Amino acid sequence: MKIIHASDLHLGQVIYQHYDRADEHDRFFSQLLDWCERYRPDALLVTGDIFDIQQPSANVWLQFTRHFIRLRRQCPDLRVILTAGNHDSPSRLHSHKLVWEEVGTTIVALPPASDVMDQMAGWEDDFIVSMPSGYIIALPYMVAPREEVIQHLLDTVASRNTEGLPVVMTGHLAVSGCDVTGHDFDIGNLRGIDLRNLGSGYDYLALGHIHRAQTLGEKPDDHSGERMTYTSPVARYAGSALHVSCDERYPHSVSLVEIDRHGGEVNVTPLRIEQLRHFHTLPLHGDAPISDVAEAISHLEELAATLAAKNEEGYVRFRMDRSAILPPDFDQRIYAILESGGNRLRYNPKIDWTGSDTASDTERVKPRFEVAELQQMTDPMQFIEKTIDQYEGLTIETLREAFDEINAEVRRMSEQSKSRKSKTTANPL
Repeated sequence: MKIIHASDLHLGQVIYQHYDRADEHDRFFSQLLDWCERYRPDALLVTGDIFDIQQPSANVWLQFTRHFIRLRRQCPDLRVILTAGNHDSPSRLHSHKLVWEEVGTTIVALPPASDVMDQMAGWEDDFIVSMPSGYIIALPYMVAPREEVIQHLLDTVASRNTEGLPVVMTGHLAVSGCDVTGHDFDIGNLRGIDLRNLGSGYDYLALGHIHRAQTLGEKPDDHSGERMTYTSPVARYAGSALHVSCDERYPHSVSLVEIDRHGGEVNVTPLRIEQLRHFHTLPLHGDAPISDVAEAISHLEELAATLAAKNEEGYVRFRMDRSAILPPDFDQRIYAILESGGNRLRYNPKIDWTGSDTASDTERVKPRFEVAELQQMTDPMQFIEKTIDQYEGLTIETLREAFDEINAEVRRMSEQSKSRKSKTTANPL
């Protein structure tokens, strides 16, 4: 079995509240099409976060349709399998499922129901894709992995797999021990799911959600393009298609995966994605952080001139010492400079502050959560109670009183609204 494993496309992303990335995604899909035509894989797997938001615009849907239709036209024997991620709307994707099946594309968006094991026989076929070259168990993002359901699907495939064909399973989640470099978890350090909880019986676990390409248990990819050989089973993140932020200072790729037989060798070749725009942090080359406005502007103008000479574009942010004093119009001045240069550079206004400041900057120990625990929190007070130590001068009693007042006001407004509707119904015009 030969597959191309891609993930975390984030179609429709508007980065830094200002910049559309449609042309960057076009560049990615152009490369993806070339690889599909060159290597002729049996299947293309995209393991979640197809879109950046749950309600993408009509133009983003059009881009999605245009690119995947083109893939199918150019590679008619290619089986395309798309699974939903936490950024996607499962119901919206699922509503397109039947249409896309007509063009050889499988969409698996809705996870198995919590009581699926009690349902009538045959539900497994919604998640198992059988091909002449092997089996793919397509699982989308789930709030919490259901160990019994996952293992049942693996056992079902084992009972059908009388010829010893390769078995691939997908997942969209953080697995314990993965390298999360570049992910900005403002809400604490997320702990992942133990790999052992994802069952046994697959040869390759195609993972999404973490943006750095890596094979679990190995060092992150050096992106040399060399083929890596493992013994089944292998769990791997393909990484995101684009650099999603300035913190992702590593190359991105898709994975060409070849599996000779069930329980056999798994060969992985990273196919490096050439980004349309690269991210730059000033000053370059790890120099000392910027200490004043004049220095910042000097570095910016130098980078802009360098990119102009190469006919390149990019993103830029500043790394500044905490002692630097910036005027209120600093961002406006930066935008004006970039505009005068043809907007070749796109600005990230979130400054990377370094150095010591005041005693209030003393690093606090961040709380740790299980992914499932965090995702299942529906009451904001649950989170606040666990993180109250992170906020100086804030008391849980004060917050409870504030939330009680808000809830009371919401109930009052709701009752007024119901009363007005009742009067309108009773006295129609």
